[in-house]
Amino acid sequence: MSINPDFIGSIEKGSRILLLDGVTVSFDGFKALNSLSLTIDYKELRCIIGANGAGKSTMMDVITGKTKPDSGQVIFAKAVDLLELNEPQIAELGIGRKFQKPTVFSNHTIFENLELAMQDDKRFFKTLFSKLKNFQKDRIEETMKLIGLHNYAFKEAGTLSHGQKQWLEIGMLIMQNPKIMLIDEPVAGMTPSEVEKTGEILRTLSSEHSVVVVEHDMEFIRSLASRVTVLHEGSVLVEGSMQSIQNNEKVRKVYLGE
Repeated sequence: MSINPDFIGSIEKGSRILLLDGVTVSFDGFKALNSLSLTIDYKELRCIIGANGAGKSTMMDVITGKTKPDSGQVIFAKAVDLLELNEPQIAELGIGRKFQKPTVFSNHTIFENLELAMQDDKRFFKTLFSKLKNFQKDRIEETMKLIGLHNYAFKEAGTLSHGQKQWLEIGMLIMQNPKIMLIDEPVAGMTPSEVEKTGEILRTLSSEHSVVVVEHDMEFIRSLASRVTVLHEGSVLVEGSMQSIQNNEKVRKVYLGE
């Protein structure tokens, strides 16, 4: 399935790009998602928090097509029913996911990793030895600058620090040109300076993409200054600014343990 680029382009910043409506997922009687309903706007930076088992990973699995819900709707853009599509089709539409543990091609350079992520033809040797067009080289250069790795273009990815590998994988996601980026715990294991840089990257990305960040680091979430959704037992508990979330009695009871 393909989608008219003009259809996506007609979506304005601040308008809805993703809707989850009454989504329920059960595993052996346990409701990982319990009538979950939320919306994500185009070019929005949204943070999703919640205790272990709140449904964060299952939510991302549903959005990307890995898990089919028992009931509910998942609508992309104005009218695309994601539940009718498989994982590759959903990725092709423009929904990308970065998992917590970075997965890069360790024996290839940063430049090559970004090149491999960009190509439409995923046959490895054809991709690696194909000749890049100037605009493709420019895209890679721009992405390396954005993720702070432009001075290491020909350094093997396996020699990077943990934080740099996280940035590289974000860069690889950028090269796929997604409309929505689902990013799972991007600052886990990072140094304070790497955490700060990651925040800069995500804020910059939200000017061109919808960025959904699942994270446990509350200080990092506060630094992003974005709208926060708190999940609890598979449903939305509350939404709002980080300040309002921290002052919410329900959140203190179920998430902060007070």
